[in-house]
Amino acid sequence: MSQAPSSAQIDALAQLFNQAADQLISEGVLPNDWQNNSQITRAKDPAHGDYASNIALTAAKAAKSNPRALAEQLVNSLPENQLIAQIDIAGPGFINVFLNTDAKFAVLDDIFTAQGKFGVSKQFDGQKVQVEFVSANPTSSLHVGHGRGAAFGMSVANLLEAVGYEVTREYYVNDAGRQMDILATSTYLRYLEISGQPIVFPTNAYQGDYVTDIAKQVMAQVGGEYVHEFAQLAENVPADAVYEENTAGEKTLLSGDKEAHIDGLIGNAKKLLGTAGYELFLNAALNSILDDIKEDLDEFGVRYEKWFSEKSVQDEIEPALKILEEKGHLYEKDGNLWFKSTDFGDEKDRVVRRANGLMTYFASDIAYHKNKYDRGFNKVINVWGADHHGYIPRVKAAMTALGYEDNLDVILVQFVALWRGEEKVQMSSRSGQFVTLRELREEVGNDAARFYYVARKPEVHIDFDLDLAKSQSKDNAVYYIQYAHARICSLLEKLEKTGLSVDAEQGKANQALLTAEVENELLKFLTAYPATLQRAATGYEPHILTNYLKDLASLFHGWYNDNRFIPASVVNGEQASEDELNLMQARIRLSQAVRQVLANGLSLLGLSAPTSM
Repeated sequence: MSQAPSSAQIDALAQLFNQAADQLISEGVLPNDWQNNSQITRAKDPAHGDYASNIALTAAKAAKSNPRALAEQLVNSLPENQLIAQIDIAGPGFINVFLNTDAKFAVLDDIFTAQGKFGVSKQFDGQKVQVEFVSANPTSSLHVGHGRGAAFGMSVANLLEAVGYEVTREYYVNDAGRQMDILATSTYLRYLEISGQPIVFPTNAYQGDYVTDIAKQVMAQVGGEYVHEFAQLAENVPADAVYEENTAGEKTLLSGDKEAHIDGLIGNAKKLLGTAGYELFLNAALNSILDDIKEDLDEFGVRYEKWFSEKSVQDEIEPALKILEEKGHLYEKDGNLWFKSTDFGDEKDRVVRRANGLMTYFASDIAYHKNKYDRGFNKVINVWGADHHGYIPRVKAAMTALGYEDNLDVILVQFVALWRGEEKVQMSSRSGQFVTLRELREEVGNDAARFYYVARKPEVHIDFDLDLAKSQSKDNAVYYIQYAHARICSLLEKLEKTGLSVDAEQGKANQALLTAEVENELLKFLTAYPATLQRAATGYEPHILTNYLKDLASLFHGWYNDNRFIPASVVNGEQASEDELNLMQARIRLSQAVRQVLANGLSLLGLSAPTSM
């Protein structure tokens, strides 16, 4: 059946309906070339069975038949089996399936056999995928916006591994280009300031305290070896921008040019310091900030197989452009070298080499993405910030022009607004006035941060509620999910304190006692986990898994609150009846299965599964 692989029950039902369809094909009811695009889904209402198939509706046109009449033919053609207890045909032709009691509980055996591997598959075994995410410029610490890309990218990578992909998590280190020059010059200016020079710090430089800290480290290393008069650094440099700010905080440019000013300072710094001196300040800043980023992400549970340096791909730019030139996709205009990206759907052509001979960022990205394909990935996934929206067409255009298969997926992650009460925190990495990812983690914890970062679709803006993330209530979804796991662990501890223990054989032998509607729903939820995981992975949608875990936890809490799991007689030190003990063991068996699935899902999201809370 043409559907994503899911639970053993759905697979078994799909096979039965396939056989019924094959029978109708052999009888001429369905044409030989009929493509089966039907689906088997969990029934929303227990009164309508356990599962429903729409095969009769999807095949009716090909069979030139009424869907209900075709449904009857399909049901009559089903082979004998022990899985199905009853079948009803409903509405226009849906086939509702009621499973035998033993079949309902098969998922428990699957869970206890697979344990931490329950739900994972090898569907994409042998295929390589690269997931590039965060890749923030190493010019400052990571802020809360970067955190969303980190949590999302890591969760997507974990999910892809769970369905069989060989995943390479990659961080593209932008260690070349103008932003690094601004950082190096900012550090040198703070170095001069520490030495006692009366500097005027540029509007467009990196102004955070971390730059001063790096400058102090350089001063401790080399002393005043590189001190020059600030007047020398500022010689012939265009005037900096001067702004007028009104009461609303809006700025109006009065004079000067901040870009020309910082570029002039960069040029003078390179002349005054020489190659070795300039590299000293550049590398000191780069390594300090990059080490901070690596430590921050590692503490956040985000790991990479590859840290890819932009510098390492510089020698690959010219060969990549040479290929585009030979294919006729480049032209010169106004001294610049242009790529004909409009030929491939972009809104305008793009410069790859400026008239001054310098390559653009886009040229580096062409070489970098070509490098990805050359490494043999079957699929390439970029997780970018929403501000990169206009960049997607040009990168895809370049890859198409180079002749690579279109297997590049770009996922845009929307911005994060952080709220403390009624106050919205403003962020600006250049000024240094921002809330770092580290500060957020220290305030709400890794688990809450990871969960709420991925709990909504990536294209949806997030208003991060700090108070909610720290609350211990059912309104805090991550707390409620983890509490369900801890509650089951606590149940097992209570059982031991009464002198009883888990009896797996007794629980399995009496699982037919679990006849309540909520218990049937729990079994269906557990059965649906593999399909849910599959959908979350192939759609790059970890929020599907967070929603599933919320619903499973809520269902369990309701069941637990309404029922006594350990008989009152046992709690009171008395002898429980055999019927009470049988039901207790059956419920514990189901609870343990819920605990395992909760733990599996939390693990894929990079969250802990606490045993007590």
